[in-house]
Amino acid sequence: MAPVRNSRVIFNEIPSGYPEPGKTVVYDVSPKIDPYAVPLNGGFLVKILVLSIDPYMRGRMRDPSIESYQPAFPLGQPIDNFGVGLVVRSENPAIKVGQHLYGFYDFQEYSVYRDLTELRRARVLDNEQTLPWSAYLGVCGMPGQTAFYAWNEFSRAKKGDVVFVTAGAGPVGSTVIQLAKQAGCKVIASAGSEEKIAFLKSIGTDVAFNYKTEKTLDVLLREGPINIYWDNVGGESLEAALEAAAWHARFIMCGMISSYNSVDDHPVKNLSQIFAKSLTLHGFTVAVLHDKYVDRFYAEVPRMVAEGKIRFKEDVSRGLESAGEAILEVQKGRNKGKMVILVAEE
Repeated sequence: MAPVRNSRVIFNEIPSGYPEPGKTVVYDVSPKIDPYAVPLNGGFLVKILVLSIDPYMRGRMRDPSIESYQPAFPLGQPIDNFGVGLVVRSENPAIKVGQHLYGFYDFQEYSVYRDLTELRRARVLDNEQTLPWSAYLGVCGMPGQTAFYAWNEFSRAKKGDVVFVTAGAGPVGSTVIQLAKQAGCKVIASAGSEEKIAFLKSIGTDVAFNYKTEKTLDVLLREGPINIYWDNVGGESLEAALEAAAWHARFIMCGMISSYNSVDDHPVKNLSQIFAKSLTLHGFTVAVLHDKYVDRFYAEVPRMVAEGKIRFKEDVSRGLESAGEAILEVQKGRNKGKMVILVAEE
């Protein structure tokens, strides 16, 4: 068979503010591959089906000398993130043709791997519930794991607790909301558009408000005090949550997207509330809790999604060429659900 295109998305330039499509990352159509003849050397060839776009990717667009919990994207190389791929050839006896693999993939159409360890937190997906593969990048993937792991580890939720979730319409926030409702909590959640507010209401949020048109602190003082705060945003929302927190409230610090692009940062001025109210702050990354909860997650969450007990919403962007715009949409909060790139059909 003649070689086919193996397009990819290259990290081209470190951004100073929001990433710019075609400048921060560029779409490269020059590579070719012959899927039937490329040497496997005992490994396996994967056709990438879907790739995930997540807020934390902005933090990897930095100088590699700056240390963080995730490595920087190397300049001139493909960006990478979680995805689902189809095994099309294999010389590895542990990997079968036709299997679907969840793991960490370069943003390109085909890749050869030696074994599953190269895919980082890889898993063969049985998908007994026949969910769309894209669901395994959102509610049944890393964002859902983030919500499930930390909620079970840190929330200590009791029936009647008041929970405040920022970025509630995103895949992490919306999963947290539904877990909190299952625990009998009252949920307050913020989002940035009326369409997102409607989604929050559809998944059971008790108080859903648009932080662009209503002051967060006013809502929390009216509807709180809050016992659990799930922070995806930081900045002004964190400041308001500290002000409206109940005594011994638990703060679960998941992300701070308001500061990722250094244009909307809001310094928090009332950190003294942490000791004044005996608050507990739990900072975490999903990898720290992965081994403890991963088997329970896959045993419970896909089934709950299939049964309609956890609902989700997606933005599907078609083709690797759309990756730059998709990254920017997520950073600006313009996506309406979990952002995924559909690379190829099966």
